[in-house]
Amino acid sequence: MSAITVIGTPAEVYRFGAMFLIFCFTYAIVIVISAEFFLPVFYRLNITSTYEYLQMRYNKIVRYIGTSFFIIQTVLYTGIVIYAPALALNQVTGFDLWGVLVATGLVCTLYCTVGGLKAVVWTDVFQSTVMIIGFAAVITRGAVIHGNFAQVLNISYHGGRLNFWDFDPSPTRRHTFWTIVVGGTFVWTAIYGVNQSQVQRYIACRSQLEAKLALYINLVGLWIIAISAVFTGLTMYSIYHQCDPLTQKKIRASDQLLPYLVMDIMRDYPGVPGLFVSAAYSGTLSTVSSSINALAAVTVEDVIKPFTGFSERKLAWVTKGLSFAFGVICITMAALSSVMGGVLQAALTIFGILGGPMLGLFLLGMIFRWANSIGAIAGLGVGFLLTMWIGIGGHVYHPLPTKTRPLPLSTAGCLDLTANIPQSARIGPYLTTHHAPDLTSRPAIADTLYSISYLYLSPLGTVTVMIVGLIVSLLTGGKQNVVDKKLLMTYKDTLCYTYYVNRSIHSEKTIDKEELEAIAGTTEQKDTTSEQEPDSEKQNQESTTDL
Repeated sequence: MSAITVIGTPAEVYRFGAMFLIFCFTYAIVIVISAEFFLPVFYRLNITSTYEYLQMRYNKIVRYIGTSFFIIQTVLYTGIVIYAPALALNQVTGFDLWGVLVATGLVCTLYCTVGGLKAVVWTDVFQSTVMIIGFAAVITRGAVIHGNFAQVLNISYHGGRLNFWDFDPSPTRRHTFWTIVVGGTFVWTAIYGVNQSQVQRYIACRSQLEAKLALYINLVGLWIIAISAVFTGLTMYSIYHQCDPLTQKKIRASDQLLPYLVMDIMRDYPGVPGLFVSAAYSGTLSTVSSSINALAAVTVEDVIKPFTGFSERKLAWVTKGLSFAFGVICITMAALSSVMGGVLQAALTIFGILGGPMLGLFLLGMIFRWANSIGAIAGLGVGFLLTMWIGIGGHVYHPLPTKTRPLPLSTAGCLDLTANIPQSARIGPYLTTHHAPDLTSRPAIADTLYSISYLYLSPLGTVTVMIVGLIVSLLTGGKQNVVDKKLLMTYKDTLCYTYYVNRSIHSEKTIDKEELEAIAGTTEQKDTTSEQEPDSEKQNQESTTDL
């Protein structure tokens, strides 16, 4: 969760509705998969870099390829994360956008370089709290303006924003129940299951059980932030449902909607706009610091350590230097974010193109014994090329509004302010926020393959890697593979199995105890019987004598 969540999610809800809340189901599935299947494998191997697993399972070449994918993905994503709050601060304060970008990156780079993972974790605790307070401030102010929150929901309902259930199975629809639950599960499993930025957190826990608990508690946090972000988007719509600032050209991009709202409804409350900027920056600093720390750790473990004989002290200094270098690179990449469209979709698209094939690479090795390095490299190559081709095609030929289905944005309540807008841009009481695409220049593939929902890029990459990898592995002698069981997923690692085994052991102990008691009882009875037998013989002798 980052500034992309703080700024991008409310804007997403404002334009497309509250369907984003279905991600709460996705988060639950992802956390269970990560905690019960991926975590035990990484934890028992006691590794620093996730990509050490790839060398243990395949070979060094696969490890270096995986490391390269991670570095590229994380640098691109971190650039977007730095860009998002800079856009917010630019809107709220008027500060120069590029000056803010540099300042954001340098602050984060500095404390991450000095403090390491401990600084990352403890600053995250404080920053997540500030994020929730920022959301709460906007929601509360919106409820006060309307008299109560029920009115916010009522306006949202009549504006079509409470569109939770859409079970259309078409893969070209941007958001439906299926794209979010199926596609979103793959996207977020690639983040929580195998991404170094997340794995380094639960590997740092004291025990495997504690790491699992940390993930499950984290799920509650995900739900709170997601629900807060969605309600913030509904609040924003309830205020601007009759006077949309985006179509009024008061802002340049949808990602500036929330900063604009904050300045609009909270300018009379000293410090509150600053609280919102703090919320956006808290999300950014927490994510960027984790990314920079992970980039430095992976580079040291996977690239520098195997080829040098540096002492731990020297490696510590190298890690700090790399943290600073990666911080500078991420600041540079933030400049590209201005041409990538909405920050939320751009971030998830990057995770789909690069994270999906990487998830397939790990799953291939953890599930199938006969997968080998040749199959892994072939599958990864084909999966990456496929997702990159579709992702770039979708960026060049944007899906038609019939696929994305943005909801109408009214300007009926502020028509007197549209004098400066060209007549050609007006469409009745509404103003379009999109230019009509030139259908004559669109190839047929643009409305089929290139229109696939960005959330399906990840499952497409994952499944392609696994299928191609398995076929190539079997053709290159994969059946003769001998794999250490520690490198494979097993149902014995799950909490359910552990609970079942503990119950069985407890039952066996109870049965053994009962058997011992029964045996002891039988022995006592025998002793009593043997004591009684001489007395009965004596009585028989006496009666015989009498007779």
